[in-house]
Amino acid sequence: MSLVKLKKELKQNSDVEKAKTALWFFKTGKGEYGEGQKFLGIDTPTKRKIAKKYTDLNFDDLQELLNSNIHDYHFIALVILIEKYKNCKVSDVLQKKIFDFYIKNSKNINNWDLVDISAPNIVGRYLLDKTDRKILYKFAQSKNLWEKRISIISTFALIRENQFTDTLKISEILLDDKHDLIHKAVGWMLREVGNRDRKIEEIFLKKYCKKMPRTMLRYATEKFSEKLRKSYLLGNIY
Repeated sequence: MSLVKLKKELKQNSDVEKAKTALWFFKTGKGEYGEGQKFLGIDTPTKRKIAKKYTDLNFDDLQELLNSNIHDYHFIALVILIEKYKNCKVSDVLQKKIFDFYIKNSKNINNWDLVDISAPNIVGRYLLDKTDRKILYKFAQSKNLWEKRISIISTFALIRENQFTDTLKISEILLDDKHDLIHKAVGWMLREVGNRDRKIEEIFLKKYCKKMPRTMLRYATEKFSEKLRKSYLLGNIY
């Protein structure tokens, strides 16, 4: 399959009205986080189905897709990368090539859905058996919104293997971040930690609940009983 065929198929599946809705949903107005992004208006299941037919596209093709300002192209490129990664053998050199390519393109992974589908499945999976996870901390301290979100969402893969340390450390780094998308991401990952070990999550929350942004705390305590959740939100936890 060729890149030309992929673009043609995507165009054939485009929907003008859905594209208009996506412009609003993904905050593409002036000064908003998705400013400048364009959409074809293709639903996610269709994009995934199409992407899986083009997993033989090379890295130059994927780079062209990621250099575009069309959000759907980015989504397709990332699904293809994920599929390539899944098909790697353990410790395959291709895994590192995919990881390095992803890191090089971190600023092109430029909306929350793109981060959320790809960061755990590429960065997180790659780092699972690695002791050097400095890239997560570098991204956590970045000025780029998407690199910060990548840093915390990547740890979802670690959480699934009951490795919580990096999630907690990165959450601590991001406590003072001002962006709502970071508050939601951190709260979500803390909740995922709690789904596996409530005690560890609550130790963190007891230490930081009075300092945490409200949205972050709401996301983190979503699965708590109403009484316990209210106690955290009011800061009545000792």
